[in-house]
Amino acid sequence: MECAIRPALRDDAAHISAVIVRALRETNAKDYTNEIIERIVRSFSPEAVRQLIGQRTVFVATICGRVVGTASLDGNFVRTVFVAPDVQARGIGKLLMAEIERTARARNVASLIVPSSVTAETFYARLGFKAVHDSYHGDERTIIMERLLEDPT
Repeated sequence: MECAIRPALRDDAAHISAVIVRALRETNAKDYTNEIIERIVRSFSPEAVRQLIGQRTVFVATICGRVVGTASLDGNFVRTVFVAPDVQARGIGKLLMAEIERTARARNVASLIVPSSVTAETFYARLGFKAVHDSYHGDERTIIMERLLEDPT
């Protein structure tokens, strides 16, 4: 199946929210307590996602018109990278990150920083991100990772 990456629309908010909630509850649950997962879930209601679409550069991945992934760029921060559990490990996250990188380069961003979940650390490392330090929000561990964007010339 062909996966397409495009800018998110406000009308995508409910679908993006559903992808994020499923990924959190089904994929991230192996690395975080239910309490942490549910706290994060509350931050990604359809209305909250609609607001994020207005504040960040948000992309969606679609297969046959179905939203199956999302990623966003906020300055030089990569945020909210999620892929629906039923289509994970098919290169969709990598396609989303390639679009984030293209957008960052077009904006002359020198490096990308991603606050990675424990679950996604290996994914980002494979894309060339290096762990810089850990960050904690209560008992929620996030790995701050960075990747320098080389000059393509």
